[in-house]
Amino acid sequence: MSPGRVAIAMTTTNPSAWARDRVAAALVARAPEIAARTATVAPRLERVLAAFAAERLGVHHFASVSGYGHGDLGRETLDRVFARVLQAEAAAVRLQFVSGTHAIAAALFGVLRPGERMLSITGRPYDTLEEVIGLRGEGQGSLAEFGVLYDELPLTAAGRVDEERLAEALAVPTRLVLIQRSCGYSWRPPLPVAEIGRLVERVKAVQPEAIVFVDNCYGELVEDLEPTAVGADLIAGSLIKNLGGTIAPTGGYVAGRADLVERACCRLTAPGIGSEGGTSFDCNRLLFQGLFLAPQMVAEALIGADLVATVFAELGYPVHPAPGAPRSDVIQAVRLGAPEPLLAVCRAFQACSPVGAYLDPVPAPMPGYASDLVMAGGTFIDGSTSEFSADGPLRQPFVLYVQGGTHHGHVGLALERALVALQTLPSLEAAGAGSA
Repeated sequence: MSPGRVAIAMTTTNPSAWARDRVAAALVARAPEIAARTATVAPRLERVLAAFAAERLGVHHFASVSGYGHGDLGRETLDRVFARVLQAEAAAVRLQFVSGTHAIAAALFGVLRPGERMLSITGRPYDTLEEVIGLRGEGQGSLAEFGVLYDELPLTAAGRVDEERLAEALAVPTRLVLIQRSCGYSWRPPLPVAEIGRLVERVKAVQPEAIVFVDNCYGELVEDLEPTAVGADLIAGSLIKNLGGTIAPTGGYVAGRADLVERACCRLTAPGIGSEGGTSFDCNRLLFQGLFLAPQMVAEALIGADLVATVFAELGYPVHPAPGAPRSDVIQAVRLGAPEPLLAVCRAFQACSPVGAYLDPVPAPMPGYASDLVMAGGTFIDGSTSEFSADGPLRQPFVLYVQGGTHHGHVGLALERALVALQTLPSLEAAGAGSA
């Protein structure tokens, strides 16, 4: 049997009933976490409502202007609301950001200049940033091709920031320090906001003028504080993740120091235009409403992640984070150890999707990624990872990354299908007595 594979034991001839019982048992086991996740919704929603009230949100803010987008009252109000929610000096929320990677790239290109150094202290960044930095590909205008220097501090064997070597890594003049909050496509824990705050203090003690930038994707509203509340100078993320509340049609954001946000906007538009341009295409209502829904959607995604961790851990698969462990993002990683179970689970999740349930996920290349990916994403917003979805690169150790979910009941139904699919794989036949 290949590493990461397990033998699934059943004492019933009814696979569906067995799978249902497994998911029901996981719900019972995670009852304390479910109650705790649910209890976080009200205080985080209160923060959103306070931002709406402070900015006097009204129906007139739902409209936007056409053309250049100058004087878009709704967009300007949305920026201020997001800044309050993200505990930042300023924010820019734009539909013109096509992804979180785009928002991050605009921030990096906006801040960094030729000859300056960027240091990642959370190891190798997410796959899609490799071509932005210049670690892969050529001729596309990466940071490296514009003369920006890049170094990274490898993580420890436990997947943590190597704080013992941090001062050494900062001995060279550094313009920007990159922190990736989420695990990305790596087997490591996400960074809690408190740890990010401690790292910011250590960076500033050595390099007071360095800009600390946090890739905040998948982490918004998971904790009470955001990285900008603990000293991060600039953060960025996607609206089809947490803050879009599953209904934002596209877009991203940058938030932090006002001067740095403006520089990112100058990269998105042009110098001299910056944050003053860009229509909202009459989508302001969806962005405001998505933010209103976000605390509930994030809580449901976290509950769903707890269920995924519990079900797969009970079957013997390594999972990260462990069931019941603290979380700082909405991603649940499951190490399946071989391509067959990875494909089987993605197909089962796709079959339980509201959109495209008839489709068969197959591995394929995707722009920005080094490996072929298999993705289960039958979502109303294409590519949305605030809605329930899963994906994984076709490379060792064949880790499945699960995220999002508008209701943990949907995650439970998808898990039932995945369990049935797994127990039919030839290498995962029943192994005698076990829990029914």
